[in-house]
Amino acid sequence: MDMLFTMLGGRGVSGLLKTGTAVLTTLLVLPALLKLFVVTVDEGWAAIRTRNGKPIIRTRPARRPQAGRGAVGEVVVLDPGSHGAFPLFYWYKLVDVRCRATDLPARELSGANGRQHRVHASFEWRPLPTGRDLRVFELDVVNVAERAANIVGAALRDAVRTINGVGLPHNDEINDRVLAACADDVRRACGVELVRVMITGDALTDGYLLSEALRDGDRGAPAVAALHALN
Repeated sequence: MDMLFTMLGGRGVSGLLKTGTAVLTTLLVLPALLKLFVVTVDEGWAAIRTRNGKPIIRTRPARRPQAGRGAVGEVVVLDPGSHGAFPLFYWYKLVDVRCRATDLPARELSGANGRQHRVHASFEWRPLPTGRDLRVFELDVVNVAERAANIVGAALRDAVRTINGVGLPHNDEINDRVLAACADDVRRACGVELVRVMITGDALTDGYLLSEALRDGDRGAPAVAALHALN
């Protein structure tokens, strides 16, 4: 009882308050203050470091070079993870680097044998989380989907022109051909990675199938002979 009364005395309560305050400061206040100076970039996002709305450009090589850190002249980019920063000054701009898809307009493409294919296609792409590519994507006024669609559409046309058959090959083969032809061009022109090219439809309408059947009949030997007889 004497010990309990001693603890509840003036000095004891003061000591308990000091100890409790120190514990709370260590467990709650310090982590909260530390969190103000740490920016966590989630998977699927990257961040461009900016100052007064302008990107921070690397002016000298890093003391400890690391893979993906970027070279001199590139924008400073925060990859997924936790980074020391001060969010209250908005020294970073988040960029969505997840995969997205763009549809190409339906078009008539001719194969090597002259057969026409009505092709509906789409391609998947995503921004590359590197300084130079993100600078092209975010800081220049570029319609990425439109420019990439033009490049992919031209490569798809050239790929179909080499096909000698009635039907189009499997999507994997078309994808490999188009990626090999234009993936580098898409990255240089748009700052994005071309992930996949897919044929989503070919000669799907009944009217198109009927016209193809009539056209094949016109190409037959009897039809050609009749035309020669008329001439």
